[in-house]
Amino acid sequence: MEIKMTEKQFRRLLDLVYIGNWILNSTRGDDRIRQYDEVESLVFSQCLAHGMAPLTELYQGQLIPSQAFAEGGIHEAIMAYEDTIFFEILAQELALRDMDDPPITEENYDEVMNRMNAYLGEFEAHGTDHISVDME
Repeated sequence: MEIKMTEKQFRRLLDLVYIGNWILNSTRGDDRIRQYDEVESLVFSQCLAHGMAPLTELYQGQLIPSQAFAEGGIHEAIMAYEDTIFFEILAQELALRDMDDPPITEENYDEVMNRMNAYLGEFEAHGTDHISVDME
């Protein structure tokens, strides 16, 4: 297979591949999905032919994203996504809890969204500062 793209598009593809593999494998420990590691390695190996060698390094016989790549801002994008998802899931869980955990239906969708938006407003203003858990 051959895909034609500009250098800028290829650089963005590197970000997408890294983020995708991070999501799939970063929490798996030794149980990584090796096929995704292999695809990441294959894509990053193309850096050598495109003047982007500093974005890759050799590790255990495979080319992987380099420390310079990983420290170049990509984790800030991942963390921003994780923060957003954390607060959205927390808002949804709290909204549903407040409603005695019903499934979301057409009939209660607006109420769920209103409650979620109230929680999201609170989180935007105060983060988790006003959250407490009774550990009895």
